Formats: sequence, C-alpha cells, structure tokens
Amino acid sequence: MKTASLVDRFQALGDPTRFAIVTRLAQGPATVGQLRQPFDISAPAISRHLKVLENAALIEREVRAQARIIRLNPQALTPLKSWIADVERFWHASFDRLDAFLTDEEEQDEHTKPRDRD
Repeated sequence: MKTASLVDRFQALGDPTRFAIVTRLAQGPATVGQLRQPFDISAPAISRHLKVLENAALIEREVRAQARIIRLNPQALTPLKSWIADVERFWHASFDRLDAFLTDEEEQDEHTKPRDRD
C-alpha cells in the first residue's frame, strides 16, 4: 500500500459522510455497525467509505471475534494540522503587512492633505 499523502487525507475528509465518521471516531472506537447507524446507506457503501479513510491512513481496523473495531489514527491528523498552521501563519503575516501598509498610507494622506483655514 502506498503512503497516504496530504491530498489523499484532505480528499477523504472532503466527503460529508467520511467527515462525520472521523468526527464520530474522535470520540472513541466504534464497530462498523455503530458507524453505519446514523446514515441511510448500505453496508457496502459504509465499507467503501471506510476503505477510503483506511487508504488515507485516517483510520485503523481491528478484528475482535465477530466485530470489526474501527479507530481513528490521530497521528494521521498531524500533517493536516501542520499544513493548516502554515497556511494560517502565511495569512496572518499577509494581513499584518497589509495593515501596516494601509496605516502608512493613511498617515501619509494626513500629512499631505491641505488643512482648512478658518
């Protein structure tokens, strides 16, 4: 199996059903049946969703007797959090530069504006 990329993980989370599954698994492990319960989808459909999440390394499966336990792989979220933090830093820095530029422009306008004489 290939290593899941950042894009694979974001694509997996881009589907509302898979996003809801990951959100549910953040509360703790669940069986396939428990994960399927809130959705009006077939067993094969939930299996396909779980396969996408597994291929993206977002979940792990464990077989216990007759039950298949699904759990979130929190380490798989670390690269997503890092990427989001990098983008956030970029935008904060961009907005800080824009704010400084606009403040400088405003100050220059105040100094070059002709004053009203009374």
